[in-house]
Amino acid sequence: MMIDRVGIFAGAALAGFLALTTVGRADTMSYADAVTTLAKECGADIKKFCNGENLGNGRIQACLEKNASKVSPTCTSTLASVMSSIAQRQDAQASVFKVCQHDISQYCNGVKGDGNILSCLIETKRVDNRECNQAITDAGWR
Repeated sequence: MMIDRVGIFAGAALAGFLALTTVGRADTMSYADAVTTLAKECGADIKKFCNGENLGNGRIQACLEKNASKVSPTCTSTLASVMSSIAQRQDAQASVFKVCQHDISQYCNGVKGDGNILSCLIETKRVDNRECNQAITDAGWR
């Protein structure tokens, strides 16, 4: 019986650690993952402090920040991590064509349209520019 409890506790502790390291790592997060993470870690706080509000267009963040003194520390930390990851993804999306300009001119010359250029960059196996590859990954396009 005691061994079962220790095993359950260890499994729960490992799952909690993995969840926290996933949020805290440098990889960017999709909007869907951001919503899922916020719902999981901040759901009770959102329900308690933001109930009845229309929560689109950044209003979840605004509501949680407005109530920061009352929101759980876990939610506050998760919100900061999620917003940082989303900002990193947006920055990468805005800069990927500049960062990859050399690769675009070398491997995708003549390709028209941002989506087609992006497909070309992703599909070509010759792109070895680490910064370009990282920008594409951080933008969430690979």
